[in-house]
Amino acid sequence: MRLDIKGVTILLISGTASIDDRGQSIHIGDFRAQTKRTYENITKLLKAEGATWKDIVRTTCYLRDIERDYEAFNEERTQFFKEQGLDRLPASTGIQAILCRPELLIEMEAMAIFDAERPAAKDSEEEEAA
Repeated sequence: MRLDIKGVTILLISGTASIDDRGQSIHIGDFRAQTKRTYENITKLLKAEGATWKDIVRTTCYLRDIERDYEAFNEERTQFFKEQGLDRLPASTGIQAILCRPELLIEMEAMAIFDAERPAAKDSEEEEAA
């Protein structure tokens, strides 16, 4: 959901998981691969709205088995945010939950806030070509 309020854009991204472009669950049984794909999917959603991970202010992460997977999740999250060049990490909450599909091990929500008037974010390939 996109909200534009007095020059500020708020993006509410919900229920994102390890799903391919056809809507099929992928990386069944591989928690780390599912986590990476979930981040990739959120990245695509952000880009479509002219945003990046630097605009994310909060994430909520639902893990099917938090005791088993939290350490791996924290490692993947820390590495991903480092790759994004984030010097301040967004607020984050981890919750154990039954997810919408039994094969999914992780699902994420994210909230981004940014100036609605700024130019759209460019990806690395576009910046290199310029």
